[in-house]
Amino acid sequence: MNDNNKKQLKKTGRRPKEDPATIRYTISFNEQEHAHFLALFDKSGMQVKAHFITSCIFDKTIKTIQIDKGTVDFYMRLTSFHSQFRSIGVNYNQIVKLLYKNFSEKKAAAFLYKLEKQTAEMAMLCQKIIQITEEFEAKNLKK
Repeated sequence: MNDNNKKQLKKTGRRPKEDPATIRYTISFNEQEHAHFLALFDKSGMQVKAHFITSCIFDKTIKTIQIDKGTVDFYMRLTSFHSQFRSIGVNYNQIVKLLYKNFSEKKAAAFLYKLEKQTAEMAMLCQKIIQITEEFEAKNLKK
């Protein structure tokens, strides 16, 4: 009776599992099998090898995520380029305001004509970038 009271009063520590895994098996691989196992384990994205083995044995679904470094790099550069493109648009608006503020109308129109030519070139460049991006998405990004 005294032992039973001690167990009831003790509430520290981790709760024991209802169905603990106590049966263990060992497995041996040669070098080639081990390399193949590690490759499959890395592709699965799991953190614990024991969980990976259990899921393979009992046909649980295994999530495989492949991260393409080229795609990530392309996305990062495209994002950076887009932010630079937006800053050019902001600078464009500031230049137009300054031209009309600081120069005569005739001189400002001459500068705006040159600026307009550069803007047309940038628009064509933007269209090429959109085309390249769509081609890249069609080839590499499958949903």
